[in-house]
Amino acid sequence: MDIEVKIRGLMMDPNSGTPIIILKDVHSETILPIWVGAYEANAIALEIEKMASQRPMTHDLLRNMIVQMGVRVERVVVTELRDNTFFAVIEMRASDGEALMLDARPSDAIALALRADCPIFVNEEVIRASRNTLSGSEEDATTIRGEEEEWPDVIGEAGDLPM
Repeated sequence: MDIEVKIRGLMMDPNSGTPIIILKDVHSETILPIWVGAYEANAIALEIEKMASQRPMTHDLLRNMIVQMGVRVERVVVTELRDNTFFAVIEMRASDGEALMLDARPSDAIALALRADCPIFVNEEVIRASRNTLSGSEEDATTIRGEEEEWPDVIGEAGDLPM
């Protein structure tokens, strides 16, 4: 079963300095942290803040191509957690009704979902598997759940990101 989620926040992992997207079940307090790259996190943060870049970024280009081809993004789903790597699909529908599915990294799928204004889902098994694989103590997990810092305050300007 797929569970609809919303982005609760973006933060930095205090131990590794890696960005984390915090997804929260819309019907419960269940959360799912997904570690992502800095550039992908920046693309998500810019869209959350509705900050427009002077030129289309990669996810904007992808959305524009999809729209120009007469395809609609229906939803994105985080489908699997395998060897500590999350997998996702982008579910689309062509103008003739044909269903299309594209394999994607969750960070890219989420960045596109924000731009296409479509829902984000996580397979229930992924949440279950994530609970079993989160490293650290329960106290560490609680710290992640309780993090209130907003991503744009953490990430700084796009030019500040390491290359």
